[in-house]
Amino acid sequence: MSMFAKAFRVKSNTAIKGSDRRKLRSDVATTFPALTSEQLSEIVPNKEELNVVKLYVHKGDAVTVYTNGKNPVLFEMEKIMYPTVYTLWLYPHFLPAFSTWPPVLPKLIGGADLMLPGVIVPSCGLPEVQRGTLCAITLSGNSSPVAIGIANMSTAEMVAAGMKGKGFTVLHTYMDHLWGFGDKSCPPIITPLEGEPSKVMGSEEEEQENEEGKVQELENSFSVDSSLQRGFGNLIVEETTQSAEQGREEVSNEDGAAETVREESLEVSQEIEDTSPQERMDVLLHQCFFHALKCKVKKSELPLLTSTFLRNYMFSCCPKGQQLDIKKSSYKKFSKFLQSMQQQKILQVKELSKGVESIVDVDWKHISIRSFVVPETEESELPAQDGRSCDGEQPYHAPEITPLYGISSKMAPLFQESGYKKSDILTSSEVRSAVINYVKINELVDETNKNFVKVNPILCDCLLNKSEQDEILKFKWDDLLSRCLDQLQRFHQVTFAGHEPIVRKGYIDPIEITIGQRSSNKKVTIIKNLELYGLDPQIVANILQQKVQASATVTPLPGAKDRAQVQIQGNQINHLAKLLLEDYHLPRKYIRGLEKAPKIGRKK
Repeated sequence: MSMFAKAFRVKSNTAIKGSDRRKLRSDVATTFPALTSEQLSEIVPNKEELNVVKLYVHKGDAVTVYTNGKNPVLFEMEKIMYPTVYTLWLYPHFLPAFSTWPPVLPKLIGGADLMLPGVIVPSCGLPEVQRGTLCAITLSGNSSPVAIGIANMSTAEMVAAGMKGKGFTVLHTYMDHLWGFGDKSCPPIITPLEGEPSKVMGSEEEEQENEEGKVQELENSFSVDSSLQRGFGNLIVEETTQSAEQGREEVSNEDGAAETVREESLEVSQEIEDTSPQERMDVLLHQCFFHALKCKVKKSELPLLTSTFLRNYMFSCCPKGQQLDIKKSSYKKFSKFLQSMQQQKILQVKELSKGVESIVDVDWKHISIRSFVVPETEESELPAQDGRSCDGEQPYHAPEITPLYGISSKMAPLFQESGYKKSDILTSSEVRSAVINYVKINELVDETNKNFVKVNPILCDCLLNKSEQDEILKFKWDDLLSRCLDQLQRFHQVTFAGHEPIVRKGYIDPIEITIGQRSSNKKVTIIKNLELYGLDPQIVANILQQKVQASATVTPLPGAKDRAQVQIQGNQINHLAKLLLEDYHLPRKYIRGLEKAPKIGRKK
């Protein structure tokens, strides 16, 4: 499985040091000798921002990622350097490239390796590689790489095996989580070089066998196409089923079998790319609707409120990483969509009480329900952050946040006798123990009143300003400790269950909730700094949207790198307070803005 097919855990994200930058440039030049000095400077710039991100992938392997600006450009595992798709889009002929059919891409994104029957053999032959060679994987008709992998065979061995078996172990793909760590841009359209036609070589029998395998691959991949976004959109299930059936019939005809499948693949790819956002939302709406009816709703649950069906059944069928927003569909309103489904006699909706509609009957034998193919990808349910387990993830637990204190050069003499030095970071209890230890060793407890500590030259220099040095001769214990903490540098430690602690400088920023106003005079609730507490802004937006039935968006946070803010229509602070305080159990002191909640009974 691709290393980044599932979410990874970031351990640290720091700016690269000058010496490490030089070493990285040297390592990249050694690993990829074909790079020119100009290309090398673009990947590892001399002065531009370059960060080192240490992370753990889902299998537990440690990986180092190098980011240039917003995008990851390289990643390193077991001291081996690999380029990302973002880098390969700048230098598409950087690695030997093998091409596959567009419908195979969802399989690769889902974590599958590339099998040899899915590799297109051009008339000029395959690139010459040895076993273990790092290769790029492209799609037919576009030289822009969509994945990188390691060859499991040499070219000669692939041909000798009749292009059967596992061809490449896939490490990283377009639309995996490493790609999602960047700006999530789409692959550019790069015209294949002359001499790269997609013509399959071999005997007619071999061609026929290979093409039948490719059609089967097409059929298998259609059920997961709905999980693709941006450049690859979604496909309507009925259309893909018909395309697959048509492809099977045409391939059964020996004349022109290879060309038929090739044209079929390109037409499917073009259809995906040409769909508008509204059309893709319509597809997602239909998918969630039929998925909910086929797998979620039971006959014993009828009649079922339409609002409950949408909130508890349809939203839970939305693929992970996508957001169902009916206002962005051609229907605009859920009642209008249900009316369309009722006209097709899929279900029956009635107003059982004034102003409240319910689903009273469902025709589970209807061809649209029976023919619906449930996506192979794991159904999303609500994310783990909603307090429930999803895809093997643990429910969200609020992090433990600990204030820490760094020793400055001015304060270092006070801590030396306890074995600490400048730049050491301590907890408040360690600071307290060190101060008490210093007082005892230097016999500074006042003999007449043990509630006071005498000021010696070191305490004077560390804790008193110039105006106080001639006036204050003694401290109360509490005053001594509070002054000491005030003079130390502030840090904080964030610890998530089962993860290594993260230490950052300064105070932790609270989750900030504000109420803004759009040009249309409508209020909007804005939430910032969720990432600091291990919360995914997109998931929080999805949950809030489900709870309040209002439009929610996620946008980059101005002035902050790698952070986003959630905007949801209306004053939703009461719902947000319940989510953060009751569901996530975050301490109130780390949330700012709850006092702006609307009073009960007032219009939000």
